[in-house]
Amino acid sequence: MQIKENATIYDVIIVGSGAGGGMATKVLSEAGLKVAVVEAGPFFDPADPEQRTQLRWPYESPRRGASTVRPFGDFDAAYGGWEIEGEPYTRAEGTKFDWFRSHMLGGRTNHWGRISLRFGPDDFKHKSIDGYGDDWPIGYEDVKPYYDKVDKLIGVFGTNEGLRNDPDGFFLPPPKPRLHELFYIKGARKTNIPVYPSRMSMLTKRINNERGVCFYCGQCSRACQVYADFSAGTCLIFPAQKNGGQVDLFVNCVVRTVTTDEEGKATGVSYINKEDRTEYKLKGKVVVLGASACSSARILLNSKSKQHPNGLGNSSDHVGKYLHDSTGADRAAFIPDLMNRKVSYNEDGVGGMHVYSPWWGDNSKLDFPRGYHIEVWGGMGMPSYGFGFNANEFNKFFGTKVGGYGDVLRSDVKKYYGAVVGMAGRGESIARKDNYCEIDDTVVDEWGIPVLKFNYKWSDLERNQAKHMQDTFEEILTNMGGELLGEKPGKDVDYGLHAPGRIIHEVGTTRMGDDPKTSVTNKYQQLHDVDNVFIVDAGPFVSQADKNCTWTILALSWRASDYIVEQFKKQNF
Repeated sequence: MQIKENATIYDVIIVGSGAGGGMATKVLSEAGLKVAVVEAGPFFDPADPEQRTQLRWPYESPRRGASTVRPFGDFDAAYGGWEIEGEPYTRAEGTKFDWFRSHMLGGRTNHWGRISLRFGPDDFKHKSIDGYGDDWPIGYEDVKPYYDKVDKLIGVFGTNEGLRNDPDGFFLPPPKPRLHELFYIKGARKTNIPVYPSRMSMLTKRINNERGVCFYCGQCSRACQVYADFSAGTCLIFPAQKNGGQVDLFVNCVVRTVTTDEEGKATGVSYINKEDRTEYKLKGKVVVLGASACSSARILLNSKSKQHPNGLGNSSDHVGKYLHDSTGADRAAFIPDLMNRKVSYNEDGVGGMHVYSPWWGDNSKLDFPRGYHIEVWGGMGMPSYGFGFNANEFNKFFGTKVGGYGDVLRSDVKKYYGAVVGMAGRGESIARKDNYCEIDDTVVDEWGIPVLKFNYKWSDLERNQAKHMQDTFEEILTNMGGELLGEKPGKDVDYGLHAPGRIIHEVGTTRMGDDPKTSVTNKYQQLHDVDNVFIVDAGPFVSQADKNCTWTILALSWRASDYIVEQFKKQNF
């Protein structure tokens, strides 16, 4: 097959335009480097009237906003999901791993919860504390300057609380708790569980002239037309282009491999253009992979050559190993005191929680080694088809009569809507070598690229954590005066523990370390085997922490990008 080559030689080719790829694009291009960004999905701008889904009514969708086409609803800003036609993946026997992909400029950052938490000092050195997993080759003190810069560049609301392992930052004013969150605060504090303002990357105050301020529509998952919430495209790539950065975008282009020369050095990438289904090659002095932890591992494993027979950067046989996702479990309750509410003000707020509970427990006294935080949901945001509860089940459970049509249905919905409150635990699992992804040589996607096969199982440590979540949820919801919905998940269903991959926080497939025999990258996320290839997504994470990973991806990508700029100045590429 003939492969077409682009004559331009870029300083840096960046694969993926999400958090890691977006940050690398901004830092490297604004340092004067000529950058190519290769993205598997289309161009996306939430301010474009043709692409905007924010402030759209459910009746504007033929499905009334239901999640039959997109997994988080018809208007969600994610182009993709756990299953994408023509782009399969496989699972080993006994594995339930689900892999979420969002192919579009900005990637998953267009629709994420925007919970923007720093890892703390303990999170980089957990093996030294509890003996599980491995310590990172870097510590909080190495990343703190970049967390500070990310806070100031992107904007995050919250409050400084002096919590040792949930570090303070540079915060914008947080929004006030809504009514259902006031109920949560009362219920949690009755059980001595702390509650603080959330730390989320929506602008509650103007920070520059390029972005607007949140107007509390509650629809951040649809991506913001005034750029008030953080997305990599709107907040990193677009500003880089406006600030004179040399950035060429190659959208709808699926990278097959990183190409190499006779010495085994990277020379660029090969990709398939989805529009003409032709394979092309781009040339570059440095390749930066930010396609997501699993996608970057897939590219490396598929990049076999005489010099790299086991895949690029895989002399250690560790590419794809130590895959792990956040743990997750949920519970909800009906709160009678929240019935018959008058809708007299905009209660939507930001798209997500206004308060949360960081981990408060002492693991030395528990039967699991790592913690979790609690996220809260509820209120009276815009409903879509399928919202709320099943009327028949509700009637059976509470002995009430809900349903009908016309005015009766409307009055019943208004009576009960907003009276259900739920909470979710999101915690840290232990990174294990036997949880991994590999190439399945028997299956290819529609572009002819071999797909990933997942091998993953939870251990009793994660199950015990989920049990603790369920016990905690039940106590808090009961404290709130709630009537718990559904049966409490038991041991037979892993205490409601979601399948790995469902929380969409997968990390660890190209983990960093000082020893090339047991890690893939060094502390600057540079391949041990090939010094002109870097990984800037969550692949290099040694452990996940009980926090969402995006803020750390951004900080580490900035740190790696600064190192790349320094190496260019030294003429090492």
